Amino acid sequence: MFNDVGPLELVTLVVLAVLVFGPDKLPKMIQDVSRTIRKIREFSESAKADIRDELGPEFKDFEFEDLNPKTFIRKQLDNDELGLKEIRNGFDLKKEMAEVTDAVHSNESGSSASGGSVDMTKTSGGSVDMTKKREKLDGDERPPYDADAT
Repeated sequence: MFNDVGPLELVTLVVLAVLVFGPDKLPKMIQDVSRTIRKIREFSESAKADIRDELGPEFKDFEFEDLNPKTFIRKQLDNDELGLKEIRNGFDLKKEMAEVTDAVHSNESGSSASGGSVDMTKTSGGSVDMTKKREKLDGDERPPYDADAT
């Protein structure tokens, strides 16, 4: 419950409690707080037991911690019935982004030097070839109309 409270913070809380409640009332306050926490835990456990009873025997292994999305995803990734580890290992986002960035930077340097446009046609390997240049059009000639591009 208090996993993130360090020793210095604990001492600070004790000193603050002594100052606020006084040394006379502090033991009674500790008893009241511990009794309240105990009752809350009992209420929570009885509510969980009631929910498990209502769900039936097919949910006897149901854990309420699985309702937390992070826990659910972590459990499913560890289970790996769907082969998610293979998909995750086969997809390297940093490598893909580096390739795209390199292609864009080479495109910018190539087009600014020559002033021409770039033909982005796919090669046989599935990647986009951004190095081919289109021929310049004559003064009155219009570029071809591409309905898919508009």
